[in-house]
Amino acid sequence: MNVLEYIAMLLQTGLGNLAAYLAAHVLLCLLPAFFIAGALTALVPKEAITRFLGRRASRWVSYPSALLAGSVLAVCSCTILPLFAGIRKRGAGLGPALTFMFFAPASNILAIMLTGVKIGMDIALARILLCMVFGVAIGLIMSWLFRKEEEAQAANDDSAFADGARMSGRIWLFFALLVAVLITGTLQVRLLRMPFATFTLPAAWAGTFQAWLDGIVPPNAALGIEGVSVHGVLLIGLLALIGVTAWRGLNKVQERFNAWSFVALVLISLTLVIAAFQVTVEGDRLRVGLAGRLVVEVVLLPALWVMALKFIEREKVQEWLWEMWRFVKQIMPLLVTGVFIAGLARALIPPAWIKAVAGRNTLLGNLAPVVFAIFMYFPTLVEVPVAQTFLALGMHRGPLLAYLLADPELSLQSVLVTGKIIGKKKTALYVILVGIFSTASGLIYGRFAG
Repeated sequence: MNVLEYIAMLLQTGLGNLAAYLAAHVLLCLLPAFFIAGALTALVPKEAITRFLGRRASRWVSYPSALLAGSVLAVCSCTILPLFAGIRKRGAGLGPALTFMFFAPASNILAIMLTGVKIGMDIALARILLCMVFGVAIGLIMSWLFRKEEEAQAANDDSAFADGARMSGRIWLFFALLVAVLITGTLQVRLLRMPFATFTLPAAWAGTFQAWLDGIVPPNAALGIEGVSVHGVLLIGLLALIGVTAWRGLNKVQERFNAWSFVALVLISLTLVIAAFQVTVEGDRLRVGLAGRLVVEVVLLPALWVMALKFIEREKVQEWLWEMWRFVKQIMPLLVTGVFIAGLARALIPPAWIKAVAGRNTLLGNLAPVVFAIFMYFPTLVEVPVAQTFLALGMHRGPLLAYLLADPELSLQSVLVTGKIIGKKKTALYVILVGIFSTASGLIYGRFAG
């Protein structure tokens, strides 16, 4: 392979990884997360967050609240970022916010359940307990290191403990609908995932097109590369249309709505519904499955927009959409860059090297999967079958746990975006602490796992 062919291979891997990510994970996971982040910033009273997660809140309240919130969200390191940015902007303390960001991707209830089923309840329990302990420890250390800055910000926040501040019932319901849309898109339970009816559509071109897609983005389950489907190409096209219409319709939505604003919102809703279909290629036909996820989305999305249009002040809706769009512009460029670079790393770092080093419960053996996790991003829950593959290839269970803690936290794109939110210095210290505690978790567990 000459230099030009090697460069072409790297670009193919990077772009293929990006295309697979956009097709499979941005829609049902990340788009709802952006809407929730916008709602946290625009609709939720600052005091409703600072009472539980604020800089002046008791540690006995703020850190358990962060763990509880993180345990119910089955989100990956990318999806948690807009939520983290949202609660930080509304006054959450640095320590509780980082505990929330650390705990949610690694130890939410679905990650723990899947870990127990696929790898064993021993490592599942170790994952949640050590993640809980070290997540709080990371938050406390970061809070202490930057205590002067946090105290200065708390002193400027005169309303931090206005105990009388409450969210109205309408906002609670609206927020619940947003969270329900996110959970519906990410929850991998049979009721939502399995089709209850299917039908086929004639598509003589589909088989040839899918074969071409498999050629340019080859699926590789062992590396978490999912490939791009015909359905995925349609979704990427819709994402591009959303980007164009949102740019025209949401850039100044805080001042006024225009026709493009409504077109963008209709496209977003339509795309979320289309993403909920299950489309597979069977020869010269497309097989379309109708699952519970689709039904729930069709019910939730109209309810969400009725609530927004009928029961929430127009100015608040405009502020919500503006904050959501601001998060998209802030986070998506870094996210796309990070996913592309992670794809390049797949081609540059052979997983066999990591497996060979991590075959024993040594310091290097536990550190290697942590470093590996930074460059080899996997979406939420995919790290579990990848870890299962590593285990079958001979990885020690100690380094395996270190990987399971680090992978959901330290993807390259999440590091880049976190730096944008809290600054490079805090992010560097956070990454170091996650690396230290993930490695320590593997060493501790490995001593007992044998």
